[in-house]
Amino acid sequence: MKLLFRVLILLLAAGLAAGQNAAPPLPGNVELVRDIEFCQGGGRTLKLDIVRPKPQPASPMPVVVWVHGGGWRSGNKEQGLARIIPLAQRGYLGVTVEYRLSQEAIFPAQIEDVKCAIRFLRAKAKEYGLDSEHIGAWGSSAGGHLAALLGTSGGVTELEGKGGWADYSSRVQAVVDWFGPTDFSLINRPDPMGAENLLLGGTPAQKPELARLASPVAHVSADDPPFLIQHGNRDPLVPVEQSKLFEAALKAAGVSAALTILPGAAHGGPAFTTTENLEKIYGFFDQVLLQKR
Repeated sequence: MKLLFRVLILLLAAGLAAGQNAAPPLPGNVELVRDIEFCQGGGRTLKLDIVRPKPQPASPMPVVVWVHGGGWRSGNKEQGLARIIPLAQRGYLGVTVEYRLSQEAIFPAQIEDVKCAIRFLRAKAKEYGLDSEHIGAWGSSAGGHLAALLGTSGGVTELEGKGGWADYSSRVQAVVDWFGPTDFSLINRPDPMGAENLLLGGTPAQKPELARLASPVAHVSADDPPFLIQHGNRDPLVPVEQSKLFEAALKAAGVSAALTILPGAAHGGPAFTTTENLEKIYGFFDQVLLQKR
């Protein structure tokens, strides 16, 4: 039964990734800039893609950075193109980033890489015409975890890494977290091939300090940005309680946070990408990143 369960999880992850990897058509009012080198991670160059309005606006654009899922062990930046193209059509600079996967390096490599991308964007604000004071993050599953950790770990030096652009901040001003794990101390999957165990190089019980460092909830503070969290109530991989506890911790610290529980939804799926739900996401970013400029 354990083997069958693992196979089913792998098939689910593969199916989600396959659906996300389908390259969407590029509308005529945006342009795509691929494979921009932004950082050195583990001795190799990491890249990001940008989608921006065409023609480019005269005023600096707010930014939304997509962080892909895949259990920290699969996936790629191309998965995010479908998410950031509509944002570029609304006047945002959309970004989707690469990061080291767990088979290449254990945590904190992943958050170090994503933080380096944020610092790079600020360093290149003039070149790319972006508003460095209005940067949002959005991700699903493992990417939701990394986006949430971006939001709560501003100023946590242990997670910054040495990839470059050290003179710039890695803080973000808004976060959308789609069903990401937020408290690794509550995750107990003994399977050594479990995604969290591969990320940490052991179970959370075996690696308690690293599990705490990886948990967005452990870093919550009053200066965190606004959060929109969404989770399916039938998620078989990341319990919805993870998002409930996270929302409660954010609110207890005085942070603006809202949790939407999608009835009948599992770990991702069409409920998250309906026109109605995506408009909620765009509206959240508009409210936080546009109206406060």
